[in-house]
Amino acid sequence: MKKILGVALALFVVAVGGAWAGDIDGKITSVDTNARTIQLDYNTEISVAEGISMDKLKEGANIKASYEERGGKKVATKVEVAP
Repeated sequence: MKKILGVALALFVVAVGGAWAGDIDGKITSVDTNARTIQLDYNTEISVAEGISMDKLKEGANIKASYEERGGKKVATKVEVAP
């Protein structure tokens, strides 16, 4: 019984402790290529992960992004610019 409880507790800790992910969309209001961040129209700041090009991320562009919570920040792991 103790072994089952231990395994269940370990699985719970791993599940809860993992990075939280989500999707977000909006219009870019500012871009900071040095800090690798974008600001969306409702005051949400997103950091752009290394390896993701920021070339098409321009002020006024509509985007859809997938992100993970890392250290209290939203870090985009995928960004698509709407046509």
